[in-house]
Amino acid sequence: MIDLFPIAGRILRSFDPETAHTLTVLSLATGFGPVDRELDDPILKTRVWGLDFANPVGLAAGFDKNAEVVDPMLRMGFGFVEAGSVTPRPQPGNPKPRLFRLTGQGAVINRMGFNNGGLEQFARRFEDRRGNPDRAPGIAGANLGKNKDTAEAADDYVLGVRRLAPFADYLVVNVSSPNTPGLRALQGREPLRTLLGRVLDARAACNLAKAPPLLLKIAPDLTDEDKADIAAVALDSGIDGLVVSNTTIARPDSIPERFRGEAGGLSGKPLFGPSTQVLREMYGLTGGKLPIVGVGGIASGDDAYAKIRAGASLVQLYSALVYGGPALVRSIKRDLAARLKADGFTSVADAVGTGAVGTELTKR
Repeated sequence: MIDLFPIAGRILRSFDPETAHTLTVLSLATGFGPVDRELDDPILKTRVWGLDFANPVGLAAGFDKNAEVVDPMLRMGFGFVEAGSVTPRPQPGNPKPRLFRLTGQGAVINRMGFNNGGLEQFARRFEDRRGNPDRAPGIAGANLGKNKDTAEAADDYVLGVRRLAPFADYLVVNVSSPNTPGLRALQGREPLRTLLGRVLDARAACNLAKAPPLLLKIAPDLTDEDKADIAAVALDSGIDGLVVSNTTIARPDSIPERFRGEAGGLSGKPLFGPSTQVLREMYGLTGGKLPIVGVGGIASGDDAYAKIRAGASLVQLYSALVYGGPALVRSIKRDLAARLKADGFTSVADAVGTGAVGTELTKR
């Protein structure tokens, strides 16, 4: 894979962040994307929810909101791609500007507000992809949101499940974006119990021979009580896993003064520590019974390995691509494979949770 990002990245950074992102997606959709032809190290193969992943490194939701470039991103080397968030009806999102680069901190602030083209357009792309024999190998998931003006949130998630369950490899219920008013309140014990019950019923009503796994994406800004409630409800409900975590509304001291007043979610390097701590705690609270996708601040193989040791079966990144470009994916996979081997593991699954609370890394 020829790395043109040193040149292309400088050009893209001459545009405002949202325009640069739009141009990137357009370029990928029209075939101008890199293809990683290097075979993944066999140690990176893993099986989660009965799905086979060539490697555990995925693209987080938010990059491909409308499922336009699932295959180009898989060809770039990701083991799985999560498209969305998608809402039943198209919506423009929040007023611009709503996306900010914090280059010195390797971070991004966004308050996009679930801007997307709507469920029908999104679902047709998944449906067309499922029937295409030339699709890229890999796992494709769909991240579900709610429209800003929907009073009964569960109604929107049910619509998403019904439409996408036959075509997506997995589904994610996103109740943790800070950019839709009231959304994070759905993480409370009783609202969450009701919501998960309804979406699980909707999945069952699809009567599929193989139903897609259903995951819940949570915030990093949770109290100890919140985390305990989410873990209890998740285990009781019968959902299949967690995505930990979304962006944070916190503003660490490292964030420049001029950005601290910008509303929205902070992602990138400053999120790594807080999100990994929540991941470690959720792994402990669930007793390792629910596979977790670790996301937040991953920018290296060491970061990915730390998430896995904290309890993640799979990992995702997005913000680091803004600064590292496509070659970062291959670099992370190579370094992760080397770290696994150096510590005597024979697979990703063997390393999951070995650095969580109450565990020790054991040389093999």
